[in-house]
Amino acid sequence: MTYQANTPSEYIQAIPEERRDAFTRLRETIQENIPDGFQEGMSYGMIGYVVPHSIYPPGYHCDPKLPLPFASIASQKNFIALYHMGLYANEELFKWFVTEYPKHSKYKLDMGKSCIRFKKPDAIPFDLIAELMQKMSVDEWVETYETHLKQ
Repeated sequence: MTYQANTPSEYIQAIPEERRDAFTRLRETIQENIPDGFQEGMSYGMIGYVVPHSIYPPGYHCDPKLPLPFASIASQKNFIALYHMGLYANEELFKWFVTEYPKHSKYKLDMGKSCIRFKKPDAIPFDLIAELMQKMSVDEWVETYETHLKQ
């Protein structure tokens, strides 16, 4: 689902009420645990967490005018989504997350390459998401990104 929002606050206000509390808690979990240097804003119609040009001047290779994306959260039609590019780009991090998930949720992991889908807002494993967000610094993300870009 696409919401007409220019700020994270506007985005949250547009989310259906039955998801708003869980989504807000997910955002707060990310904000409290994401390493320094990442910046929150709107990115691709979602709330995004990026490496700003002040830290990584080249920006995103697909459109260098945009800052380097790292993570996003969105309220989709049937689920809340967390997009985490580190999971896509770092195999060790991906394996760690897949191994840890069952320890934090009684539900099966529903995941694409970088997208974790939460169909039950009341079952989001916030402690695991907090730990995930702490696992990769801005410098580590830039290094991982540049390594994959060169391949």
